[in-house]
Amino acid sequence: MTKKKIAQKVRRIFKKRPCRLCRDKVESVDFKDIDLLKRFVSDRGKIVTSRITGNCASHQRMVANAVKRARLAAFLPFVKVKEGLPRGRGRDRRAR
Repeated sequence: MTKKKIAQKVRRIFKKRPCRLCRDKVESVDFKDIDLLKRFVSDRGKIVTSRITGNCASHQRMVANAVKRARLAAFLPFVKVKEGLPRGRGRDRRAR
């Protein structure tokens, strides 16, 4: 195969998802709206990137700030602990 054909195979065109918040004409994101914020938080408790959620830059900043405020107000957990793992300090630091 020539280089031209290889370059054509590698190149993929991704369609950008429309911003869900722009579509619903949301002016601001409230940190007390837990159902909305849970859509933008992974199962581990991390904020999902705009590349995956499809948020525009301004709404992604609003969502990130709202999630951080909700964590401080104890509406959302900082980290979700997996079931069956021991809860403790982990490795003993003095055992090195």
